[in-house]
Amino acid sequence: MKRNMILSACILALSTIGAFAQDIPQNQVPAVVVNSLQQKFPKAKAVDWELKAGLYEAEFETGLFGTDHEVWIQNNGKIVRHKEELAKNDLPKEVIIKMKKDFPGYRIEDVKKITEEQKVTYAFEIKSRTDEWKLVVDPQGNILGKRRD
Repeated sequence: MKRNMILSACILALSTIGAFAQDIPQNQVPAVVVNSLQQKFPKAKAVDWELKAGLYEAEFETGLFGTDHEVWIQNNGKIVRHKEELAKNDLPKEVIIKMKKDFPGYRIEDVKKITEEQKVTYAFEIKSRTDEWKLVVDPQGNILGKRRD
């Protein structure tokens, strides 16, 4: 009896995950959405599409070394959020200087640039030998969010 309840709970959990995010083939994405992505990112390759909370999410790569991108697009073609992988050296100098000052001895890893409307933020991990944090900062290096990892 317990085994059936556990199995039922697992099946329910897996089925509800699909209700929130659905992988979809590109031919089921509205043309205006696909065109918006292609115009903004003409070199996008290996595009995977999902439908999440009414937004189309495209995950893809660009460039020779396969820079990762995630873009959220409304059904009218408007891009509302773009997250892209960055090298640590591509962070604004102000951010790097502030992190070295506020977190001496830490290294910066897994850098992402997030653009929503006209607002840009940077998300990354900072690590020392014994400590690890996830940070979100503005272009001047001011911490907007901080969570121990």
